[in-house]
Amino acid sequence: MNLRQPSNLTTGDHISDAPVSDRHHSALSETAFHHMISLERKRTERSRKPFLLMLLNANGGLAKDQKAELLAQALSLLSACTRETDAAGWYKNDSVVGAMFTEIAAEDRNTIVGTMLGRVSEHLRSNLSHQQFDQVSISFYLFPDDWDQQIPGPPSAPTLYPDVAKRNGERKLFSVIKRAMDVAGSAMLLAVLSPVFTTLALAIKLTSKGPVFFRQQRIGQYGKPFVLLKFRSMYMDSDAATHMNYVRQLIAGEAERHPANGNGEGVYKLAADPRITRVGSLLRRTSMDELPQLINVLRGDMSLVGPRPPIDYEVDEYDAWHLRRLLEAKPGLTGLWQVSGRSRVSFDDMVRLDLLYAKTWSPWLDLKILLQTPKAVIAGDGAV
Repeated sequence: MNLRQPSNLTTGDHISDAPVSDRHHSALSETAFHHMISLERKRTERSRKPFLLMLLNANGGLAKDQKAELLAQALSLLSACTRETDAAGWYKNDSVVGAMFTEIAAEDRNTIVGTMLGRVSEHLRSNLSHQQFDQVSISFYLFPDDWDQQIPGPPSAPTLYPDVAKRNGERKLFSVIKRAMDVAGSAMLLAVLSPVFTTLALAIKLTSKGPVFFRQQRIGQYGKPFVLLKFRSMYMDSDAATHMNYVRQLIAGEAERHPANGNGEGVYKLAADPRITRVGSLLRRTSMDELPQLINVLRGDMSLVGPRPPIDYEVDEYDAWHLRRLLEAKPGLTGLWQVSGRSRVSFDDMVRLDLLYAKTWSPWLDLKILLQTPKAVIAGDGAV
C-alpha cells in the first residue's frame, strides 16, 4: 500500500473513539459523494469541526477492469468501517474511491490522520489478499486546509472542492471569453489612458518623494501571491501597523464606520489617514490610484472583474468560509462589491457578494459590472 500525504497535513485533530457502525453503509455515487463533500465543507465552516477526506486508488499496472473490480471491493470494505455520520462512495467512477470522516475534534490533526489511516489500513489488510493490498494507494486531505502552509497555491483545493472544479469545467468557454475580454480591455485602456498615466506620474513625482508606483504583495486565486501595482498615494516608509489593526477589527466585525465625504453613514475604511499625500487623497477619492492594476490584468494576475485581492495579513485573519473568495474567482480591478456600496459594506457582506459573483458569473455579468463601474467611481460611494 502506498501513502500520499499532501503538505496541508502539518497539524491535526483528534478523533473520538466512536464505535464503527457494524452495518454495511450503501456506497454513494460520484455525484452524491461530491454533493456530500460540498455540504460538509459548509457545516465545517460553521461548526469549525474539521473533516478528513481519504481517497483510495489502484496502481496503474492493473488492467482497467481489474482496477475497477479491486476498487469496488475496497469501497465495500470502506463503507463497512465508517461511522453512521461518515460517508463513503465513488470520488471518481470506477477510478477513485473516497471516504469522508466528519466532525473531528480540533486538537491534533496528526493523531487523527494516524488513527484513521491505521483503522482503514487494518480493515483492508484483513479482507484483501496481500497482492491486492499492495495495489492500493491512499491519500488524505483535511478541511479546513492550512493556508499558511499552502502559499503559493494549495494543491489540495481541487480535491476538496470537486463541485467547484466541475463548475469551472462547465465554464471553460466562458473562461476563454473572460480572458479575451481582460486582454483586449486592459490593452485598450492602457493605450487610451496613457496621457492620464503621464499626468498622474508627474503630479506624484513633483509633490512627494518616492517612486510613482506602489508595489505590494497581494494574494490571488488559490493563494498565489503576486505583486500588485498602484499609483503611490502615501508618503514613503509609512507604517502599516494602523491599517493592520483596523483590518483585524474589520474582519472580526468589531470595526466602526468612519465618516467620509460629508456622509454621516460612514465607511468601513480608515479616513483622514495622515499617511496619505494631498495628491494621493485625490487619487483615492477618484479610484485613479487603481489604474496601474490594468498591467496586472494584462499579465494575468487579475481580471477586469472579480473580488478585491487581499494583503497576506488579511488572509491570516480569515475564517474558513472567507477563504472561498480566494478559491472560486480570480481577483479583479472592479467587482460586485465595488458597484454595491464599496467600503460602506461590512467585510462579511463583501465576502458574500464575492461568493455570489463567483457562483453566478458570466461574460454578461462582467459586462454589466464594467458598465456600472464608471457611475460608482463618479458617485464616489464608499470611497475615501
